[in-house]
Amino acid sequence: MKLLRIAPIAVLASALALTACANTVRGVGKDVKSTANAVEDTVENP
Repeated sequence: MKLLRIAPIAVLASALALTACANTVRGVGKDVKSTANAVEDTVENP
């Protein structure tokens, strides 16, 4: 019986954690792209 009470909470917690990770990875990707663009602009126009 306890497992039936804990399982939905564990699934919800896991979903929230995965959502947070996806947003973080997406943000890092944007930061890396922005940095690459800034470096490229600096090299092209010193």
